[in-house]
Amino acid sequence: MSKGSPGPTPGFLVWRLANKWRVAVDRAVAPLGLTHAQYSLVASLYGMQRAGERPSQRRLADHTGLEALYVSKLARALESAGLIERTRDPRDPRAVQLALTEQGQAVTWKAIAVVQELLQQLLEPLGGLDAPRARAFTDELTTLLDAPLAPSVPNDESTQGTRP
Repeated sequence: MSKGSPGPTPGFLVWRLANKWRVAVDRAVAPLGLTHAQYSLVASLYGMQRAGERPSQRRLADHTGLEALYVSKLARALESAGLIERTRDPRDPRAVQLALTEQGQAVTWKAIAVVQELLQQLLEPLGGLDAPRARAFTDELTTLLDAPLAPSVPNDESTQGTRP
C-alpha cells in the first residue's frame, strides 16, 4: 500500500489475484496429477499442437512467460509421467522439441475443461466469460502484459537517494 492511496495498490491486487488463481488451479488440476505450472505448460502445448506447431522448449518458455530452465524441469517431470515426449530438433541438435502423448492429450483436455469452469466462476462477477466487461478486462490485462517492465538497478544513479 502506498502513502497516497486509501486502498490497495494495483500491484498488490494483481499479486493477490494471481495467487488466488494459482491456488485455485492447483487444487482443481491436482486430481489429474498436475500442478498449475504443469497445466500452463501442457495447455499451451495443446494449443500450439492444434495450430500445427511442435515447439521447442525455448519457444514454449517464451509463449508461457516461464523461465526456460523451469520449462525444462517441468518437461522432464511431464515426460516421466508419460504426458509429453521430448525429442531433439532435427534442424538444431541443441534444441528439444515437445509434444503431448496420447495420454497427455487426454489429461490436458480434461484439465482444460476443469480450468474453463474455474475461469467462468472467476469471471462471473464481470458477467461471465463472454461478457463485455470480461472482454474489456482481458484487453486491459493484455495491455499490461505487453508493456515493457524492467526493474531499476540498485546502484543506478537514478535510484540513489530515493526510498521505496
